[in-house]
Parts: sequence; C-alpha cells; structure tokens
Amino acid sequence: MRNVKRVMLVVITLLIVLATVVFMLENQQQVALVFLGWAGPQMSVAIPVILALLLGMMIGPLLSWVASLSKKPKGAKTV
Repeated sequence: MRNVKRVMLVVITLLIVLATVVFMLENQQQVALVFLGWAGPQMSVAIPVILALLLGMMIGPLLSWVASLSKKPKGAKTV
C-alpha cells in the first residue's frame, strides 16, 4: 500500500510539473508589472504568476500551522 501511495505522489507531482511547463510555454508575452508606483522589469507573464503560486504554497501551510497552535488547549495533560 505504501508503494501505491508513493507512485501516486510521483505521478501527481509530474503532472503538476508538466502543467507548469506548459503554462510557461503558452504565456511568453512580455509585461511590466506596476505596484504602488514601483515598476518591475519586462518579463514573461508566467514568471509573476508562478512566483505568486509558490508564495501562496508557502504562506498557506504557515497560516494553517499558526492557526493550529492557537487551537491547542493550554495545560492539557495526557495520560
């Protein structure tokens, strides 16, 4: 059973990587992002989108971990 889970994880990871590569190849248009008056350099549309995705993938679990810390009861004893 553990090997099936491992194979499924590898397959899902490869599908995500493939989808990311296809997305990057399909979005080659050059854009300059402007945020609060700061203009970034010209780059492919896919780069800021993928960076936002990666940032969200890091922030999401971090916020979930912080929320789980606040839900733990203080002083609970385990027997």
